[in-house]
Amino acid sequence: MTTPDRSDLIGPGKGAHVTRVLLAGESWTTTSIHVKGFDSFTTVEYAEGGGALIDALERAGHEVTFMPNHVAATGFPFTAAELGAFDVVLLSDIGANTLLVPPVVFSHGETRPNRLELLRDWVLGGGGLGMIGGYLSFQGIEAKANYRPSPLASVLPVEMEPGDDREETPEGAQPELRGAHPLTDGLDATWPALLGFQRVTARPDATVLAEVKGHPLLVLGTAGSGRTAAYTTDIGPHWAPAAFTGWAGFGTVWDRIVRYLAGD
Repeated sequence: MTTPDRSDLIGPGKGAHVTRVLLAGESWTTTSIHVKGFDSFTTVEYAEGGGALIDALERAGHEVTFMPNHVAATGFPFTAAELGAFDVVLLSDIGANTLLVPPVVFSHGETRPNRLELLRDWVLGGGGLGMIGGYLSFQGIEAKANYRPSPLASVLPVEMEPGDDREETPEGAQPELRGAHPLTDGLDATWPALLGFQRVTARPDATVLAEVKGHPLLVLGTAGSGRTAAYTTDIGPHWAPAAFTGWAGFGTVWDRIVRYLAGD
């Protein structure tokens, strides 16, 4: 999974092609029980965490289709033709089970295509795949994201730990660039502090562009005719505080990651 040295990645927004991006995940529902003496009641809150990334990509001229977790469960592509509508797929805080076990399979016992196999084959055929960190990314909390034994593991540019791979850094940990590369050209050598990330190991033929506490943060690779990226922290709270997503380099690096994945 070697990474070509692409000088056309230097400036944000360069090139006329509009990249079609599918972002899946980045949503959750919180149910709270309020106890007030004898009485209690429950409240439910729905939230989404992809706003900063979506805004950055759209400002850079990319076309973003957002599928929150509950939408992706049924709406994520089941066929190669449906995947062909996109240049880049980004998985962010969406566990493998959401894509492997749609409601029609779990509740009705019907068969459906294995969407992780489909996504792997799409990458090998020329698609661009990025995995973004979070509590339900890579292996995730209590290993519940569970991508290590999945078909996608073979095309990602990193190897995952077998268990819970989260590294919490409440004190703040500043990412640092590693070496020179067109994708990170002109970016600060040290980035704003993060509050957590996933521990992974870069594959020997991948390219590590940034690290945090000595662990890979941004890794690029190739698989078959496609391109892949691993970004091992979140794109919103709590791991990515507002100081990070509001940093000018956040939009620049994500514009370049997406254009790298699209082969633009």
